[in-house]
Amino acid sequence: MWFDIDPRSSTPIYLQLTQGVKEAIARGILQTGDRMPTVREMASELRINPNTIAKAYQRLEQEGIIETMRSRGTFVAAGSVRRDSQPDYTKLAEYMQAMLVEAYHQGISSAELERFFKEYLREWEQNKEGK
Repeated sequence: MWFDIDPRSSTPIYLQLTQGVKEAIARGILQTGDRMPTVREMASELRINPNTIAKAYQRLEQEGIIETMRSRGTFVAAGSVRRDSQPDYTKLAEYMQAMLVEAYHQGISSAELERFFKEYLREWEQNKEGK
């Protein structure tokens, strides 16, 4: 599979799945038109309840990341990467707010957070280029 699920994480499994699929697309592991495993296939491979997989797929479909075509399967949607449209900065700001609150409660300074972010971004770009 293209990602790992951590059953001990405080993040619900369906959200881990959603994020895992999005990350696989962002890293180029999954591309537009790629066929996704069926709910049963993914549930079997990850040893997760099929309803959890279905919930993640439903969320991804609502976000336009994947699309299901009856009797053909589920595929990475053509619009899964919006390069020509306006980014959703509101959604990004919500994630950043959560990150800043977490950093505050861990006692991480602004300088440390900036250093961490830059390093993580650099690694992300290198991994994305290397696929």
